[in-house]
Amino acid sequence: MPIFNKLFRRKSRESETPLDNRKSKGADDLNGNSNQIAETSISKLKVVQTKLTKHTVAPLDLIPSPRHISDVKEYSDSRKLVIISPKPKHKSSLEIQLSEDTNKTCKSVGSIKHKIYKFGERGSGFKRDEPQDFYSLRDECLDNGTLFEDPDFPPTDSSLFYSRRPDRYYEWKRPHEISDNPQFFVEGYSRFDVQQGELGDCWLLAAVANLTLYKRLFFQVVPDDQGFEEKYAGIFHFRFWQYGRWVDVVIDDRLPTYRGQLVFLHSTEDNEFWSALLEKAYAKLHGSYEALKGGSTCEAMEDFTGGVTEMYEMNASPPNLFKIVLKAFERSSLMGASLEPDPNVLEAETGEGLIRGHAYSITRVRYVDIETPNSRGKIPLLRLRNPWGNEAEWNGPWSDKSPEWRFIPEHEKQELGLTFDNDGEFWISFKDFMQHFDRLEICNLNPDSLTEEELSEGHKKRWEVSFFEGEWVRGVTAGGCRNYLETFWHNPQYRVTLTEVDDDDEEGKCTLIVALMQKNRRSQRNMGIDVLTVGFAIYHLPYPDRVSKPLDLNFFKYNASVARSPSFINLREVSCRFKLPPGTYCIVPSTFEPSEEGEFLLRIFSEHQNNMEENDAQIGMGEVDKRVRNVQPTPQINQVNDQVYEFFKKLAGEDGEVDWMELKQVLDYAMKLELQNKGFSKDVCRSMVAMLDSDHSGKLRFEEFKSLWHDVRDWKMAFRLYDRDNSGTLDGFELRQAFTSAGYNLNYRVLNILMHRYGNQNGQMEFDDFINCAVKLKTMLGIFESKNEDRKDNAEFSLEEWICSTMYA
Repeated sequence: MPIFNKLFRRKSRESETPLDNRKSKGADDLNGNSNQIAETSISKLKVVQTKLTKHTVAPLDLIPSPRHISDVKEYSDSRKLVIISPKPKHKSSLEIQLSEDTNKTCKSVGSIKHKIYKFGERGSGFKRDEPQDFYSLRDECLDNGTLFEDPDFPPTDSSLFYSRRPDRYYEWKRPHEISDNPQFFVEGYSRFDVQQGELGDCWLLAAVANLTLYKRLFFQVVPDDQGFEEKYAGIFHFRFWQYGRWVDVVIDDRLPTYRGQLVFLHSTEDNEFWSALLEKAYAKLHGSYEALKGGSTCEAMEDFTGGVTEMYEMNASPPNLFKIVLKAFERSSLMGASLEPDPNVLEAETGEGLIRGHAYSITRVRYVDIETPNSRGKIPLLRLRNPWGNEAEWNGPWSDKSPEWRFIPEHEKQELGLTFDNDGEFWISFKDFMQHFDRLEICNLNPDSLTEEELSEGHKKRWEVSFFEGEWVRGVTAGGCRNYLETFWHNPQYRVTLTEVDDDDEEGKCTLIVALMQKNRRSQRNMGIDVLTVGFAIYHLPYPDRVSKPLDLNFFKYNASVARSPSFINLREVSCRFKLPPGTYCIVPSTFEPSEEGEFLLRIFSEHQNNMEENDAQIGMGEVDKRVRNVQPTPQINQVNDQVYEFFKKLAGEDGEVDWMELKQVLDYAMKLELQNKGFSKDVCRSMVAMLDSDHSGKLRFEEFKSLWHDVRDWKMAFRLYDRDNSGTLDGFELRQAFTSAGYNLNYRVLNILMHRYGNQNGQMEFDDFINCAVKLKTMLGIFESKNEDRKDNAEFSLEEWICSTMYA
């Protein structure tokens, strides 16, 4: 089956822009960049089963937006909250720790440690009323004498297909209804337990077959604390890496069958069910079995390991590719390879016995001793496996029983474990591999996928990893690639500092793998949502302390990227390997077109420690724009002020105070033009009272109102500065500038939240909502600063103070 359904590649080109009135001739173009290493994971990605749509555009480059959880810590003994001002910190995969609760602990091999999230648990990335805890659910079923039935993935057509109705009747059966003696494992597990069914998910099967080669990684995904004997209750669980976290997915063991036979993935042994159940759990993760149709082996490799993938096209591979493959194998990397499909014949077989459009696992890499009558030496060989596990094998040189094997010494054959069975596994020389295969995929393991024992062996090394979660929001942080210069700088930005060069690197440079992954796109296929076309660019910051945070429009006008993804492409993940001198860099991930929304994960792998942070503004009060504050009062303005003050006094009555309803009358009178006679909402007016109501009386005195009126006038002026079309709305790109002019420094995460909360469905914010945001910001910043006594961006609240402050604001 094809590895990709639709694959598009777009390029973003930087124009030569003037630099200090001179032409900059160092700008990137489509021919490459001298600072970018030749080892890229996506070189010239071709189209599979569709025509290549290539976009070459005139000016510029790319980026995305981040979303982080603030540091909020609750101390249950004192019932106090410590609120820490959000200085964004990068996440390191080494910070993930295993829960001490045995119900959350993976029965692992070695000392891998990471937190396991239950499906539906807060932070797992999946929503449900109650998290599904495998052990609790199993115990409950055992106590009740029932078999588990999963309400989240029922035995219905919707669990099979989302785009069509089944063409026949599928009967869901439990393993004991299929086999007289069902077993989770039969004589252990191996790559031969993975046999493809009717579903076009050979990309998944290739990764599963590869996973079986690594015991420790296998049991990380397939816990062995379950089966059909002791404590059997019709419930099983599997663990997958999903965008920075491990999630435990619970399923029942009802499997789709036709005429009593399993329809999809199955084992060569009729009574072995671990592989079929694993596929079901993966289908649940993405919403249906059909959602697994078409994909890249890299995607499944990452979900099984938490690693980062690289892709190499054989017609544009680096000269040291075998060395890269050999090192990857030595570091337990998972690898797959494929051939381009025949557009006219599904899964066409070549004359050499290879299946087009099919994914193969690379199961061994070796320099093999060879002795001919005239010479001796070593030859690079690869062992591959067809997931079908049948006689469809390579029949060229070094295939089963080929004459070349007579030149290999017997001891070498024994070391290789050489067998000649019709099992889909075969050997091939690296030269023939390069000639007959089109694409290679490598999954480099995360540091937390390697045990301390492996690392201490000497030949095992690990990557240093940092990552951020982010979001592209239409009109706020979805600025598109650098072809759209005016909005490009609104994309989220990330700084990475590299200090140590690679070991034994003669050029004095650092390896940097950048991986940009889109989140949750496969599971949204049933809503017509597919992967976006994405990429990234990297900019050097020679003087990082002298540039603005974030980098502004002027920076991108006069600076070219030093490295970037070779193209924008519609894959779940775009990754690329670079060699860069030590220094500070800014990474800008983006969609190709502006206003395309989605969530993403940006990961950085380097040989030595990297320091990563959001390249964004520090949240807080700033300077009010002179165009806002220094407006000279005219006789007309003074007259309006006097009329507003008189109206306030009239409504205030004898006590000299107004409540929110009376305040609404005053402001609606003063802002008739801006509000287009619609008036302020009651929420805005209540928030205004709360902002200045220091005694919590629910009313404002005249002096408090005067202070409020000055603020409202400033906010109105800031709004007008950027509402250039007089539409009465601001889009997200204008919103940041308007708040900055009003004296509020906000980062991308806050802007995204404000647009989600107060924006309309067109990605715009109306004047009334803008004022509401400004009121809330001033109130919350004031509350924080009142408790930030030591000026270390810390504020301590009792639970009562926290509830009162947030609920009344």
